[in-house]
Amino acid sequence: MRLETLGCRLGPIRGFCLLLATFVAVCLTIEASAGAEGWVDQRAYGPLVCHADFPLNGLEPLLGEIAQIQQELIRLLEIPPTNERIEILLFHDRSSYRRYLAQRFPNVPYRQALYVRSAGQGTVLAFQSDDLPVDLRHECTHAMLHAVLPMVPLWLDEGLAEYFEVPAADRLNGNPHHSTVKWWMRLGRVPSMATLEAKQSLDDMGRSEYRDSWAYVHFLLNGPPAARAELVAMLADIRSGTPPGQLSQRLGRLTPDLSGELVEHFKTFGQ
Repeated sequence: MRLETLGCRLGPIRGFCLLLATFVAVCLTIEASAGAEGWVDQRAYGPLVCHADFPLNGLEPLLGEIAQIQQELIRLLEIPPTNERIEILLFHDRSSYRRYLAQRFPNVPYRQALYVRSAGQGTVLAFQSDDLPVDLRHECTHAMLHAVLPMVPLWLDEGLAEYFEVPAADRLNGNPHHSTVKWWMRLGRVPSMATLEAKQSLDDMGRSEYRDSWAYVHFLLNGPPAARAELVAMLADIRSGTPPGQLSQRLGRLTPDLSGELVEHFKTFGQ
């Protein structure tokens, strides 16, 4: 079995997504997990099926909230709902999580949370910690996107995961990136979408790239309606197999100053 897609979070840099051309040493067998892995609890919420090695009492609101992210993706991006089951594997502590990864993914560097897509099956893995809500929202956003889209540009994939990793009430003004982005823009530091589009691998993505990706996603989802319409059209092209081109070029046909539009968006948004 070839491991097709790997996403992860580590420290302040969240939701890494790494496309692996060939990886045959790892095999994730979900069918065996319910028995052989000794799961204690299992819950289903929309497309999500959560297996845990501890009782899930108390996590039901979080899991229900994460399932609602799919509805927001459908509404904002006009993508269809997934018919694919997305597995979530939760562990009671870091040690049990590490042991599982060492067995199943011996050649993958340790990450605090992972999204894996293998043989048409999306799986999110994480362990109980203070960061679990952010971890799960972020990685499940990756899983829901890749369940209905054959590919997502790296910067957009991460920007969307950063956008949806906070609670719904914080997505417009409460993301930790928000104040930093506004401050940098006051200093004249304005990110370029074309520069983000050139990032093709994990090594190209750093803290600032994740922040800048979030900024453009916030603009696309909450700024000029024509910008979101162009994003929707690009994703429709991806779904249909039509070469989508670069979103910066598509938006460039609508506005001669995309960076200026971004600055204006954050200058006036919420006022």
